[in-house]
Amino acid sequence: MNLHSLDYVILLCEDLALMKAFYHEVLGFPIARDWEDWLELRAGAVLLTLRPRGRPYDGSKRTGSAGVQLAFRVEPSEVDVCYTELLGKQVEVLEPPRDWDYGHRTVFFKDPEGNILEIYADI
Repeated sequence: MNLHSLDYVILLCEDLALMKAFYHEVLGFPIARDWEDWLELRAGAVLLTLRPRGRPYDGSKRTGSAGVQLAFRVEPSEVDVCYTELLGKQVEVLEPPRDWDYGHRTVFFKDPEGNILEIYADI
């Protein structure tokens, strides 16, 4: 195999409308394509795609468990700005901004379906 890039990520959703509102309206990702059961949002060079869970091979979501963790890179000065904006939009923050020994400043939060999201900067 000759795999070199990740084109898009698909999040399996229980409530597509709720997730669309969060990723588009709260986080501000522009919509690239919006079909009834498939939504593509532009997240830098990657398409962040939302689709309803329900295909035979999807399985069921484990209650109280995150399905994925996604990390979004910003400039160092933006981490705290993002944190303030998340609080203002009543987003569930898991960890406020923090510097790590491995050279990242991060803030961790959840989407409406419990996936873990991270905003980070190289410091």
